Amino acid sequence: MADDPSGNGPPGAAPAAPPRRVPEAVHRRRWAILAVLLLSLLIVVLDNSILNVAMKTIATPAPTGLGATQSELEWAINSYTLVFAGILFTAGLLGDRLGRKKVLLFGMVVFGAGSVLSAFSGSPHELIAFRAVMGFGGAFVMPATLAIIVNVFERDEQPKAIGIWAGAVGLAVAIGPITGGILLDHFWWGSVFLVNVPIVITAVIAMSLLVPDSKDPRPGRLDPLGVVLSVAGLVLLVYGIIKGGQLADFTDPEVYGTVCGGLLVLVLFVVHERRSTHPALDMRWFRKPAFSAAVSSIALVFFALMGVTFFTVFYTQSVRGFTPLQSGLLMLPLAAAHMFFAVRVRRVVAKLGVRVVCTGGMVMVAATMAAFLLLDRDTPVWVLEVLLFFQGASMAHIMPPATVSIMQSLPRERAGSGSAVNNTFRQLGGALGIAVLGSVLSTTYRDGISARLDAVPGLTGEARHAAGESIEATLNAAARLGPQGKAIVGPANDAFVHAMHVTALCASASALLGAVVVGLFLPKRGSAPPAAGAARPDGRKEQAGAGA
Repeated sequence: MADDPSGNGPPGAAPAAPPRRVPEAVHRRRWAILAVLLLSLLIVVLDNSILNVAMKTIATPAPTGLGATQSELEWAINSYTLVFAGILFTAGLLGDRLGRKKVLLFGMVVFGAGSVLSAFSGSPHELIAFRAVMGFGGAFVMPATLAIIVNVFERDEQPKAIGIWAGAVGLAVAIGPITGGILLDHFWWGSVFLVNVPIVITAVIAMSLLVPDSKDPRPGRLDPLGVVLSVAGLVLLVYGIIKGGQLADFTDPEVYGTVCGGLLVLVLFVVHERRSTHPALDMRWFRKPAFSAAVSSIALVFFALMGVTFFTVFYTQSVRGFTPLQSGLLMLPLAAAHMFFAVRVRRVVAKLGVRVVCTGGMVMVAATMAAFLLLDRDTPVWVLEVLLFFQGASMAHIMPPATVSIMQSLPRERAGSGSAVNNTFRQLGGALGIAVLGSVLSTTYRDGISARLDAVPGLTGEARHAAGESIEATLNAAARLGPQGKAIVGPANDAFVHAMHVTALCASASALLGAVVVGLFLPKRGSAPPAAGAARPDGRKEQAGAGA
């Protein structure tokens, strides 16, 4: 009997397997490629978590540290975030056009060079500048990593691969503070940056040998105006958010002026992209609920998570008295739960659907945030550990399926741009969470401690204002006052715990908003595969299989 010309085989036979879009040579080494790509993800996430441990050491006068002030320490963190978020989208576009492997290797080399320069910084201002160099390199690494994963795995294996990718984030979050604590016990503060160098060298060599290149085979004309508008808008917006968190005052003209300016430029960017025949970002992507709802959920969950992570460090170290290494070890339940469930969540999604799983995850995140109300000055530490475990498990039921929904809703030829949008919204959500929730924490804390500071004799008005900025500032002022300062330590801890509770409730509200967005707009089963030959905004058609 002749075969069915449709390709489905003779009547009664099993349907033919879908044609493979990834070349056989790439398909055979796909897991080795994933392992190499996880090294690049490791250093980017590791660097964000490891620096927090070294803050107090860097603030110590030379030769132990750099003698950095509080604002200089903030900018050492924020300069990385500002450049990283501002360049992400452009880096994704360049990967689609020039080749993701080339862009990935470029980003790794720049990140490694920035790490060496940061380690040997001679002043806080040099450290701020070199951290910006690291952010520039990291922006080229993140979107290229996820885009390459999409291009070396067939569609049915992408959820598993992205689940492993997301689980590696939990590993980096866990080992960052632990590694930083160990290094600072034995070496100088710059060692927390030099630890990146051997990882970068190993990864660059392995990537050169294993990772295939891929790009959009028909990228069309460039959109320089769109790129400039996107970068300018994001930089202004992120700068305003960071500045508002630093000043704890979003009514300051410098804050709302740059935020409004950034939003205005981004509105102009959207208008330009909708009218352009060759847009840098196809705005039609956001008409797909699988894309727009998933992007929104990622931004909202990172808004809540980064804000809570910010105050958890102060709770464990300042209020409870744990060392940086002990504080890092306390984060292990969150990381372990995230790693365990992230690689298995695809099975739950297959049974229940992406909408149910992501909505349930967002509700659980909201519940664990609200449960921080159980924490007090002397609450058993196992309560915190249980909360962090369920928080990690909840995030593992959001990040992988939401990321899969975003990446599979787009043609794989545009994987770099889709990954960049995913990471940009994650960074912006995290930056906004630190800024807004940090401001809530600071304002509530100042209201709770100001009356006690006013009653302390010998403190000038300027000293009282400085001491009320944070619990660390209050405790430092108490240490300088000697026996007289001991009277404000207890009230400072109480004021911080109350501020932490208020901030946690705000984080919980943002997670609940994410649950509503996902429950209403995310398709039950995620996205449908983009059809081969789908029309592009420039009039051409997508070519199936060209991305590999």
